[in-house]
Amino acid sequence: MPADSDRSLERIELTDLLRLAALAADAEAELFSRNPQGSGRYAGRLLGRALCQGAALHYVNGSNGVKDFDVWSFYAEIDDWPFPPRWRGTRDFGPSKFGRYPGDPPRYLGRRVDLLGRSLPARPGADPGVALRIYLAGRRTGSAKALAAKAAVLVDPQNRAGEIVWPLLARAPRSASRMGSSGLVPSQSTIDVVARVFSGGRPGAASARRGRSRTAGRARPSGRDSRRAGCCPTR
Repeated sequence: MPADSDRSLERIELTDLLRLAALAADAEAELFSRNPQGSGRYAGRLLGRALCQGAALHYVNGSNGVKDFDVWSFYAEIDDWPFPPRWRGTRDFGPSKFGRYPGDPPRYLGRRVDLLGRSLPARPGADPGVALRIYLAGRRTGSAKALAAKAAVLVDPQNRAGEIVWPLLARAPRSASRMGSSGLVPSQSTIDVVARVFSGGRPGAASARRGRSRTAGRARPSGRDSRRAGCCPTR
């Protein structure tokens, strides 16, 4: 049971994630239309959107509870114009099974949805899960550190909604998992990519080093041993 009794313990379903994505898209469309030569330059550069912070942690563990929803949108960075980091939109989730937080203004009929965004050093079309994991693993900014302290779950693209981006190797709830029978996200290869990016290694180098370390201490078999093992015969 969460310490705050005003948090909802209702399960977050796929339909809830898609509603959050739609609310974020609507707010950002308004932002872009107000300033087409500024933030509006990010239209069409969306990498993905993720539910973050406490509500995302509730999606992962089912026990944190939901006070409000924090949805972050991540865009492919424009070199001379970052996504406005101080922008913060809000929306009303509306009447739902989650109820409303008593401390919010009366205009909110349901849980408050806070909307934020960042631009990441990635090309348009880059994999949103990988881009976001690299951002969180780096913990290079206060925002990245705060988000990495809890959880992040994709809500957009629609076909990736429910994918747990963070923490690594979190197990998705069965009712919303889209990751296959194991439910484990991300794959080991993705974890290796993140580790190599921040260790300065090259793709494949870590696996090669592991392979060499396993074989380094093995002696070459003699001709007799080779024949016994079914290896090619010596001449």
